[in-house]
Amino acid sequence: MRDFEFNLSLEELEKRTHKDYLMTKKMLTADAPEFVNLAQNDKEALKHLVKAAYILEKINMQIDCHHNLEFKDFLNRKIAQGDKQAELTKILFDAQKGMNAIDTMSNKINLAKDIKEFPGKGVYPEDLSKEEFHKILTEMINNGKTDEVRAILTQRSVVERAGNELTGIDYIDKFKDDFGKMADELEQAAEISTNSDFNEYLKLQAAALRKADPMLDAYADKKWATLQDTPLEFTITRENYEDEMTGTIVENKELSELLNKHGISPVPKDFLGGRVGIVNKEGTERLLAIKKFLPELAKNMPYNDEYEQNISTNSEAKQTMADVDLVAVTGDVGAYRGGITLAENLPNDDKLSLTIGGGRRNVYHRQIRFISDYNKLQQRLDAILDKEQHKYYLDEADHWFTIGHENAHSLGPKKACETLGKYRNIIEENKADMGSLAFIDLLTELGMYDETQRKQIIVTFIADNFLKSKPEMSQAHRVRTVMQNKYFAERSAYEIIDGKIHVNIDKVVPIAKEMLAEIIRIQIDGDFTKAEKYVKDNFIWTENMDLIAKKLQKINKTLNGRTESELAEKLLNE
Repeated sequence: MRDFEFNLSLEELEKRTHKDYLMTKKMLTADAPEFVNLAQNDKEALKHLVKAAYILEKINMQIDCHHNLEFKDFLNRKIAQGDKQAELTKILFDAQKGMNAIDTMSNKINLAKDIKEFPGKGVYPEDLSKEEFHKILTEMINNGKTDEVRAILTQRSVVERAGNELTGIDYIDKFKDDFGKMADELEQAAEISTNSDFNEYLKLQAAALRKADPMLDAYADKKWATLQDTPLEFTITRENYEDEMTGTIVENKELSELLNKHGISPVPKDFLGGRVGIVNKEGTERLLAIKKFLPELAKNMPYNDEYEQNISTNSEAKQTMADVDLVAVTGDVGAYRGGITLAENLPNDDKLSLTIGGGRRNVYHRQIRFISDYNKLQQRLDAILDKEQHKYYLDEADHWFTIGHENAHSLGPKKACETLGKYRNIIEENKADMGSLAFIDLLTELGMYDETQRKQIIVTFIADNFLKSKPEMSQAHRVRTVMQNKYFAERSAYEIIDGKIHVNIDKVVPIAKEMLAEIIRIQIDGDFTKAEKYVKDNFIWTENMDLIAKKLQKINKTLNGRTESELAEKLLNE
């Protein structure tokens, strides 16, 4: 049993865990009507789904950081001894789902001394530098070990040292016992859940957890993406925003050319999350209103004659949507690190299911998007937004924008753009935002929105796009926000008048179209240098951004956030 040294003082921990500094997003409670009104068999199935999701969290902790599990054990031992520092540290550990994270002010949070976050997180050896990584891969390819290199660079492997070389071990083989336990839970849920489509998916997903075969994941993903009218939601999210090591390969021209010669694509590693919920039928019906317009949006994407996209321009979109009341979010999807996910559009472009005719599925997180303090919201508007434009600010409009954002992930080039390296996710998130904004006028013409809603989406987006602090380059979702703010300011989409934002409403959509076209061009070209220049030219923290940030900091003192899952905890213990 290893001992650690706390990195945050008791005073700092007391501050960060105080309600003024720690935001809480509450998942469904044990007496929630959404749960009470479920069929009994679905209530029983939920128990197994929740258990599966928490097993997945244990797995993800290990790929997030080599020391997470032993640090968790250390905290529990100390808490049993009455250690207050351990008790408060555990609150943050549970909130951010690990030892290392980033707070809402973009400060790095390390809960233990001398345990830092590495670019390769827990999926690469801690002592592996970027230079050694590139050198080993080059030597292995030159020695004819292309299959071994391919296994190292797949998105689903943990990389370990093997003498002077490296080896890639598929997640399923690496964590065989825990994935087997997850499969058991999913199979038990499939025996009792009331929906046959959902049960078929659970069985396919269970099979994919028992054998290291990417095609089994593809079959499960393909089925999952068709689910539209199910009472329950269960997802294994697989996204690769956390891996900062694999993307460095494109910076090495010699290695990149070698990999290209042998047909090896360096895909960043997936990090794993679990989502369990109850589908909200009314919210889902509202989401589906946009689906009929997706082929028309695809036709209007920039340079659409130069690439294939996931949404067909002449047939019904292969995309399902669900608004979900959350029971639990675990692992990567539940980690509160500077923020937490409002919605997801999966599978991502690098996933095999999209090559075998599979579609996508958008899932929206109701409990995450709910506003908990409308007084604070009004204080924020009073401080930063032109009083005359308060009438156009609507928190629900942020949800409408998010719907556009998630659908825009399905538009544009179908390739995964790995050649853009560490800028790939920034560019993709920027595309999704600009895709959402660029089509607001078209969707208004088509009848999706009325004129007031159009103005609400635009003003709410601009007002919400200002941050409390300058982000780190690793924060793709926040970096793209700074880029947009600079781009829009230079083209007069908004002005700062007497210290407050005034949105020039009719300028926003045309400017979004400009930026969207530039982003799509970068994705088509796949040129790392162009992507790097574009990001650096636009990722500039201006005086006006700093002015608004200081106002936001006075109103919103939140540094960290967490989820509270009463119903899930009850089901775990039954």
